Amino acid sequence: MTTLQRVFCYSAAAIALWGFGQAHAQGLVSGKRISAALAGEAVAAAVQACAEKKYTVSAVLVDYSGVQQAALRGDGTGPENAAIANDKAYTAVSFQADTAELVARARNAPAPSAFAKIPHLVLAAGGVVIKAGEEVIGALGVSGAPGGDNDALCAKAGLDKIRDRLK
Repeated sequence: MTTLQRVFCYSAAAIALWGFGQAHAQGLVSGKRISAALAGEAVAAAVQACAEKKYTVSAVLVDYSGVQQAALRGDGTGPENAAIANDKAYTAVSFQADTAELVARARNAPAPSAFAKIPHLVLAAGGVVIKAGEEVIGALGVSGAPGGDNDALCAKAGLDKIRDRLK
């Protein structure tokens, strides 16, 4: 089994064990993807929302499978911010929940062991899921503001910029 296959197996097991979703394994699977233009708007709006508060951040939008659609490194951000923003988005889409919610859940129960074993999973606020109706179609992660709660507010501002076009 390749490393990538193990990552997907561990991710699926962690999601099932922590109760965030059900796997459907029959037939073809189709999913909606956010266009490049819309993804670009979302990351730009997230970075701008933080810049207006004098926070320098990076933002990354991933599709429903965790693949990066768009990224924007804000002026003055460190190189780590883009990587952390990606990981927040990847975590949110993997668990189909905002990372702030995952952090809250972890206060009452131990986090799945997947967080220690699977690359790119991070338990920190700042990743928000993107839905079309009830279907998770991606996630937006932000990193660099003082505290994950501020990252989450900027990510939500980025999502708000495109929400009405997610139909």
